[in-house]
Amino acid sequence: CMDDETVGIALVVPSAVGFGTLGIFGVIAAEEELSIPTVLALRFVLASVIIWPILWSRGRLQIPSRRIVAIAFALGAGGDATQSALYFYGLEFMTAGMVAIVLYTYPAFVVVLTAIVHPDRVTPPLIAALALSIGGVALITGVDPTGVDPRGVVVVLGAACAYSFYILVSQRALTTVPAETLTTFVLPAAALSFLVFGAGTGSLTIPATPTAWGAVLGIAILATVVPVLTFFAGIAKIGASRASVISTAEPGVTVGLGAVVLGEPVSVVTVVGGTLVVASVLFIQREETV
Repeated sequence: CMDDETVGIALVVPSAVGFGTLGIFGVIAAEEELSIPTVLALRFVLASVIIWPILWSRGRLQIPSRRIVAIAFALGAGGDATQSALYFYGLEFMTAGMVAIVLYTYPAFVVVLTAIVHPDRVTPPLIAALALSIGGVALITGVDPTGVDPRGVVVVLGAACAYSFYILVSQRALTTVPAETLTTFVLPAAALSFLVFGAGTGSLTIPATPTAWGAVLGIAILATVVPVLTFFAGIAKIGASRASVISTAEPGVTVGLGAVVLGEPVSVVTVVGGTLVVASVLFIQREETV
């Protein structure tokens, strides 16, 4: 019989791998000429339709207060939708691996935003982590232009910033409601925002080929439903901090899959820059748990 730690790790690793496939499926969806609103509307609609019954059948679906529902909808329609849209827009300028690495600067944004509100929480290790994160992105962007477009870097840094806002607001809400409950309301809110935007701009379409449907289902199931559920299950076994540390495998998964599946270039500089970004995340995680 496996202990909780082994089970927890066994759950969080597939979560990191699942989230790591998002950029790969995103590139394939773009090649199939699916619009970003189409892909993300289908992603969040399908994820909601799958996750709600699963949690309901397990007795894990709770109806929170109106205030929490309102916060969840704001997070979904605002934070999650913005981050997802900018992530997929970034794929039009850079490789999936580069997008994943640059997005992983979001903990540094969390530190900066926290420092603005609580300057007393800024410590030398956190400053070092910020330097590592910035240095990693600067190294990739400045030394190795292969697969990197400055516009893409700006777009994905915007996604990281939006994600950091999402995390900080979520943390306040999570003091009164379980993460699973918050997520079940964030997903349909994000879906609604893309349905409304897509309908308003006339950019919603139905996938027309098996490959297009495969990319959409991959994004909804392998890159959303499976990692969300396994991550929460893993947190229950090993805690959020350890789960977050294991999740730093995510950009490495995307870089690796990008090279194998899409033939994306991977240079030594890419690996070094990505390692610096991931190291900064580990520094921040360590400092937050001390």
